[in-house]
Amino acid sequence: MSEELSNGDICRVCRSEGGADRPLFHPCICTGSIKWIHQECLVQWMRYSRKEYCELCGHKFSFTPIYSPDMPRRLPIRDLVSGLFSSVATAVKYWLHYTLVAVAWLGVVPLTACRIYRALFAGTVDAILTLPFEMLSSENVASDIFQGCFVVCCTLFAFAGLVWLREQILHGGGPDWLQRDDMVPVPDVPHMLNNIPEEQENEEGNGVPAPEEDEQVQDNQDQGEQEGNVGEDNIWIPMEWDRAVEEITWERLLGLDGSLMFLEHVFWVISLNTLFIIIFAYAPYHMGVLTLNLFNLQKYASDSHFEGLLTTLVGYNTVGLLFLILHRISGWLGLLSAKRILGLCYVVVKVSMLSVIEIGIIPLVCGWWLDICSLNMFEATLKDREQSFRAAPGTSIFIHWLIGMVYVYYFASFILLLREIVRPGVLWFLRNFNDPDFSPIQEMIHLPILDHIRKLIISAVIFGSAVIVMLWLPIRIIKIVLPTFLPYTVYMNNETQVNELSLELLLLQVILPALLEQSHTRVWLKAFVRWWCKIIAWILDLHSYLLGDQTNNEGNRRDNNEERQENIPGQDGGNLAAVHQALFMMEPPMGYQPYQRPKWFHIRLMLLLVLVCWSLVLFSVVALTVPVWLGRRVMALWLVGAPPPAPQISATEAKTEVKVHELYTAACGLYLCWLAARAVTLVLSWLPQGRAAMINRLKHWCLLGLKTIVASALLLGVVPLLFGLLLELVVIIPFRVPIHQTPILFIWQDWALGVLYTKIACAITMMGPECYLRTVIERTYRDGIRDMNLTFIFKKLALPVIVCLGFALAVPYVLAYSIVPMFITNLQFRNLIARRLYPFLLVVATVNCVIVFQIRQFRNLYEHIKNDKYLVGQRLVNYDHRKAKSQSPLS
Repeated sequence: MSEELSNGDICRVCRSEGGADRPLFHPCICTGSIKWIHQECLVQWMRYSRKEYCELCGHKFSFTPIYSPDMPRRLPIRDLVSGLFSSVATAVKYWLHYTLVAVAWLGVVPLTACRIYRALFAGTVDAILTLPFEMLSSENVASDIFQGCFVVCCTLFAFAGLVWLREQILHGGGPDWLQRDDMVPVPDVPHMLNNIPEEQENEEGNGVPAPEEDEQVQDNQDQGEQEGNVGEDNIWIPMEWDRAVEEITWERLLGLDGSLMFLEHVFWVISLNTLFIIIFAYAPYHMGVLTLNLFNLQKYASDSHFEGLLTTLVGYNTVGLLFLILHRISGWLGLLSAKRILGLCYVVVKVSMLSVIEIGIIPLVCGWWLDICSLNMFEATLKDREQSFRAAPGTSIFIHWLIGMVYVYYFASFILLLREIVRPGVLWFLRNFNDPDFSPIQEMIHLPILDHIRKLIISAVIFGSAVIVMLWLPIRIIKIVLPTFLPYTVYMNNETQVNELSLELLLLQVILPALLEQSHTRVWLKAFVRWWCKIIAWILDLHSYLLGDQTNNEGNRRDNNEERQENIPGQDGGNLAAVHQALFMMEPPMGYQPYQRPKWFHIRLMLLLVLVCWSLVLFSVVALTVPVWLGRRVMALWLVGAPPPAPQISATEAKTEVKVHELYTAACGLYLCWLAARAVTLVLSWLPQGRAAMINRLKHWCLLGLKTIVASALLLGVVPLLFGLLLELVVIIPFRVPIHQTPILFIWQDWALGVLYTKIACAITMMGPECYLRTVIERTYRDGIRDMNLTFIFKKLALPVIVCLGFALAVPYVLAYSIVPMFITNLQFRNLIARRLYPFLLVVATVNCVIVFQIRQFRNLYEHIKNDKYLVGQRLVNYDHRKAKSQSPLS
């Protein structure tokens, strides 16, 4: 013991003093009455808590090994060889097992799924009979495995969707018509459950037991429960059930626990894949083929480039209609079980088709409509879009669907923002996604299909009208007012040294996320919409309708809440279906707030709609012109190095002007507008504080801006440039440029790609183990811009990274162009060395890392062999407070 114990020192776990056989230790930073602990108590606590550090101070406990006295100074070669062979045998065993697991789950399962799918859809008996031989075929194995992974994912999604839909039906109930079919009049009488005769019921009147018989009924219930428990105890063995639950884990399911039980799971997965393919793909597809042939529509489906998908969707609709017809026929015949099963099958098909429409078709139609309405913006025609669709139909569909999803998302976000401003009840015709009672799946289950069709048509009309107002009409106005402003440049000039793909990656990964993550944008938009509503309400005298009565807001809200609680149908034992009917009606919601109608109310509403449309048009014109105009001016100054050309330039000079992709000009203009708006809001917030405080704030922000510029120049300028150049020289040029050609380095392209590489490297570092670079990055991110320590960033982050990257770039260059020419005179050989020196040094660095890793592994193996043979115990190590004081933290 390094310190002497006092008489009052006790163990913080067992609260007893130390002795010669059980000494006390102080293994962590904790002091006072919880400083000391027995080693046995600590080991027992560590086994219980599964922690290797103190739960109070966070210090990691350390132990020193105690070896046998007869341990040699160095282990014999025989022990090392035997331990090495044992480790190699264990590694080979695990490698073979995990290889079998990988082959089974990543090879056999998708391969069988693909070939079973292909055999079923071949439509011939020969394909099914030769399926076992096709399973063993080695042709196109890689492509079949890739396609089979897609098939397996689809079956897994279908299975998960069915399970989730079952939970939704169990918790929320089925449709009203399905519940009415299942209704059986059951008297709400407690003693009916205990088989009391009907004569005794009638004597008491209306089936209610007499008060003196309540105790007897309760005794009968308790006795029945006890008898049931006794019977269950004879069957149910808790230990076996607990063990069964513990055995079913992901490791055992996938085979990662070392057992071969996963082969049975592989067989069941293959069987389920086959079953789901037959039920959810094969049957609907052939039903769709029959339907299309019946109505002579097969030619139109084949011309759409997506014949299989459209045929399957038509088949699902036909199957759903058949389920509905058979459900009605079963009801007429009195087959209640078949009627319920067919009704549930119809609900499954209905929810599936509605999900496809709302998630797939509606966004796709919005994307195509956006593209059609923006053709004049890019000087394109419908024929161009048709040609691009025929060239790559899958890519075209995906891009338009993605654009439509983005449009629907931001449209819904704007509606949510608008609900926070206007009076509750103004937007009653639009669904409130923030409503806790709103559930789209429950709505799909309970509402009739005609109501869904009506709502989908209304949604499509609203989305389409918004696109016309905010895109097509503003483009027409811009074409008339500014005839030379459009079209937008969406293709890069071949002479520019800027790669389009690299800048698109830079835009999507860095510029737009940084702009969209700013919370001030939403605040400004909300304030702008609120002021617009106030101005329009004052002009049209619609303040009570649009914004509500401010004086009575709290009282009305309280009255509405009370009204909501009083008017919920089914509150006092009513029907659950009535609740759902009230929840999903397209009527004014329960949070509706009354308002005062002025004279000529309908005319004022029409004027309000007209003002809304023209305000949206004006806002769209400004959004489509101002950022792009500013970005073009900045890009012209940046790329050309001179002021933008005057309007009097000739046509030849205009053609030779450098063109920049409008995505980047728009991003640049948006940033300038955001910076200007941010500066204006800051100055306006400083004005009430006085001139001196305003000057101090301005100095502080100017200093902070200079620090940000310097840090950005280092971390977003120099480091990505060096990183991009290094990867260009090490990886890209050796594979892309032949040895007899001279590589050309594009600085802007390397910088743009370097930003992306740096972001990926930072993400990998943050996900990796604890290290110096991760600690520095975490502190830099935690400090942020307001508490930025520029000295720390420069010394601890930027300088080490720049030095490493600089040496990696400079050392091979000096060797190739300064030292090698002293010894080699052949120009071709020198060129070969200069071109291959960077990847050669990468290989050398990789081999060095592998050797260092193997040396560490050998040391660990050496320690493991020594501990297995000669380790007799461990002793807890005390924490040295004096040594800790001499060590300074990272600063």
